[in-house]
Amino acid sequence: MPELPEVEVVRAGLERHVLGATITRVEVLHPRPVRRDLRGQAGFAAALTGRRIEAARRRGKYLWLPLDNGDALLGHLGMSGQLLVQPPDAPPERHLRVRIALAGAAEGRELRFVDQRMFGGLSVSAGGAELPPEIAHIARDPLDPEFDDDAFVRKVRRRTSGIKRQLLDQNLVSGVGNIYADEALWRARIHGDRPGDRLTATQARELLRHAREVMVAALGEGGTSFDALYVNVNGESGYFDRSLHAYGREGEACERCGTPIRRIAFMNRSSYFCPVCQPAPRKRRAVVPRVAAD
Repeated sequence: MPELPEVEVVRAGLERHVLGATITRVEVLHPRPVRRDLRGQAGFAAALTGRRIEAARRRGKYLWLPLDNGDALLGHLGMSGQLLVQPPDAPPERHLRVRIALAGAAEGRELRFVDQRMFGGLSVSAGGAELPPEIAHIARDPLDPEFDDDAFVRKVRRRTSGIKRQLLDQNLVSGVGNIYADEALWRARIHGDRPGDRLTATQARELLRHAREVMVAALGEGGTSFDALYVNVNGESGYFDRSLHAYGREGEACERCGTPIRRIAFMNRSSYFCPVCQPAPRKRRAVVPRVAAD
């Protein structure tokens, strides 16, 4: 699934190519990608037609394009979604689901939503130009200038759940997915199952710093691509997968200590870690209730 760096690369591409463009036609080729829009296919198309795109914004893994009437085109890429800017005469992609014709600043271009697995989607958010209400509950991400580091550390250290599970909680911190969580934890030498309340404040801050650093580095490489499912708006893949230290490296030597990287099942996914650099936490001792003497 695209994570913060990949989605930010797409957002920046949209900002370069479609700002100021007017939507002249919307064609929904499959109903599933617009299933979250209560207007239905025709209503979705009608709500966009004639509107001008004012900006390109992101929170976590969600993108939205504010429109000139105060609404917004809200999108989530899901597992395999792509937003591409193409000339209208470009051959249709195999999994093309929605095509949006543009005029004005993007004359002669189309915005295309392509999604093989169709877990992602588009919708029109009424009054959502500043922040769509559908995603108002999602926390800011570590690259957001207004992200509150102190609040993050306090919340993490109050919870008994494992720190990786917390990193993936979009209500606590958004944009961090499986890949960058594993990479940040490897850099911080912390096992993903370590409970938050067993981290020191310094460890929690260091982990947050590593999460920022790994995502900034990924942005510089255009994101992480393991196959053709993630590309930017020009159809180009990112290259950060070549710089990963833990994720996807099962059996390869840890770059710090030489121990083979391990993979374990985690929340219907996988976790990759070094068993030496990131030792598993000890199990908590069961509390045996005392029996009062007679």
